Amino acid sequence: MAASIRALRFFSDCTRNIYHVSRCRIKHVCCRAGITGCRGYSDSTEGRSTHFGFQTVPEEEKAEKVYKVFESVAEKYDVMNDAMSLGIHRLWKDTLLHIMNPQPGLRLLDTAGGTGDISFRFLEYTHSMYDRQQRLRAKSRQTPSWQDITEHYASDDAGPTQSRAVVCDINKEMLKVGKQKAETAGITTGLSWVAGDAEELPFDDDQFDIYTIAFGIRNVTHIEQALQEALRVLKPGGRFMCLEFSKVTNPLLARLYDTYSFQMIPVLGEVIAGDWKSYQYLVESIRKFPDQETFKEMIEDAGFLSVQYFNLTGGIVAIHSGFKL
Repeated sequence: MAASIRALRFFSDCTRNIYHVSRCRIKHVCCRAGITGCRGYSDSTEGRSTHFGFQTVPEEEKAEKVYKVFESVAEKYDVMNDAMSLGIHRLWKDTLLHIMNPQPGLRLLDTAGGTGDISFRFLEYTHSMYDRQQRLRAKSRQTPSWQDITEHYASDDAGPTQSRAVVCDINKEMLKVGKQKAETAGITTGLSWVAGDAEELPFDDDQFDIYTIAFGIRNVTHIEQALQEALRVLKPGGRFMCLEFSKVTNPLLARLYDTYSFQMIPVLGEVIAGDWKSYQYLVESIRKFPDQETFKEMIEDAGFLSVQYFNLTGGIVAIHSGFKL
């Protein structure tokens, strides 16, 4: 068993090193050519097309179109989430945290984190875990020895292990709304906000214990590239977790869900956010996203191991999880 794990780690390290060398070489060529802000993951996208909802658009236009969608809906984004899902999105996000089960002291990258829902839950969860651990320790020291007392005061002087969350989103309007929410909630420590692209993260290698992306990866132009970036910034042993709309597994529920999505959600978008087109795109983008098994294979192809997924609400959404060794 130990030999198998060492072999997996060796293979994973080799794959990452090959990818890293290739990326650095291409980046070096870009820099010599005078191109800045370039990682050089792929050849020029000029002439290539992709989907924007049900539309076919040039690849270089999709990011700008998606940016405008979320810029338009930022102020009403959280209200619309409640209206569209009847509040169930809160349970989905809570389930993500329970599966994650983060311990105090970990560092989270909340990619496409928007208004901060996942990061807020992460900090609340780890704080609650720390308090619970402290209570258990106090209970076990009801009749302490002098050694226990000494160790207790030494640990108090060191202070609690600080969990940290970084919300990274390409859209500044979404980050602005998230910061306002954090101030209103009194969340002032352990949280930072960074404007950045999921396909080209502004962080060094091996920085985070957990990477999450919730309802965001279907909006990136190159999903494979975003997955490679997730692998790069995670520490060895780090965990990738994605919460995203997926393929409904029950035929009857699928028909009801399609009817509700196409006939009601754009109407709610117009009434609540004054924006029919943006929510029409969001509904269409869900149908263009890969199903559970296909996305699982994409995560594995990026280099993650022990990949699995959990269907929620009949497959309306799924949580995918994988590890970097």
